[in-house]
Amino acid sequence: MELISLAAAITLTEWSERTFWRRFADGSVKRELESSGNGKSMVHLESIKAHMAIPLAPEDLALVRQADRGEAAAQSDLALLFLAAGKTRGAIYWLELAARQDYADAMHWLARCYLDGNGVAPDEYLGLMWLSKAAAHGHRISQGQLQVMRDRFTVADAE
Repeated sequence: MELISLAAAITLTEWSERTFWRRFADGSVKRELESSGNGKSMVHLESIKAHMAIPLAPEDLALVRQADRGEAAAQSDLALLFLAAGKTRGAIYWLELAARQDYADAMHWLARCYLDGNGVAPDEYLGLMWLSKAAAHGHRISQGQLQVMRDRFTVADAE
């Protein structure tokens, strides 16, 4: 029996927390309390598989477990699956978790989301902030994009 956090289950199904509590009550979704004794609700992954918002291959389920455990690379990869499926709300959730752990690839994709208004309100300042952070953490594409912006800015000033 595989368990995931309620927060992860919410992103996978796009159900509200209230919907989960109703489904726990009617027995259609199974839950347990986390074994560490902190009272955190854990969801049986099997009980939500049919309701997932994005198609997941069997190997992607391992990615879900890793992301749910807090592994930044897995969170970023899972976010890309959400983006590819057009489910930006879930993508933003996982990208933010990974970016807050200084994972450069997630910072880059979060920047793109803010700059393009993909899943969030367009915000040039937040986009540039995340792009700059990704570049500072060695993300080559972000570094290149910032350099192009600098070059354009310099050319515009020279004219």
